[in-house]
Amino acid sequence: MGLLPLDSSSLIMLFIVISFIAANVPWMSDRYFMLVKPVNTRKSGLFRWLEWLVLYFIIGLIGLGLEQRFMGTRSEQDWEFFVINFCLFLVFALPGFIYRYDLKKLLVNR
Repeated sequence: MGLLPLDSSSLIMLFIVISFIAANVPWMSDRYFMLVKPVNTRKSGLFRWLEWLVLYFIIGLIGLGLEQRFMGTRSEQDWEFFVINFCLFLVFALPGFIYRYDLKKLLVNR
């Protein structure tokens, strides 16, 4: 028996929710990778994108691990799969990006 007694559809939904949260973390937190607080400066936009890219690869590795664990093998994918995956992770990050750069300023100015 595994760690989580979930069926495959529940596990997929949990993975999607975790992916959505991970895509928004760089814009919701001013800490580097949610761990280290910047000393004198705020986290730059470039670092937020770099953090987002690292989280994209971490989530991808988790997905590959889950596929290997529960399916017993890893399906070969072409480049189209990875482009769609990247774009989906980008769309997942949109709420955090809008909050950081648009909505937060609008709410402060009210």
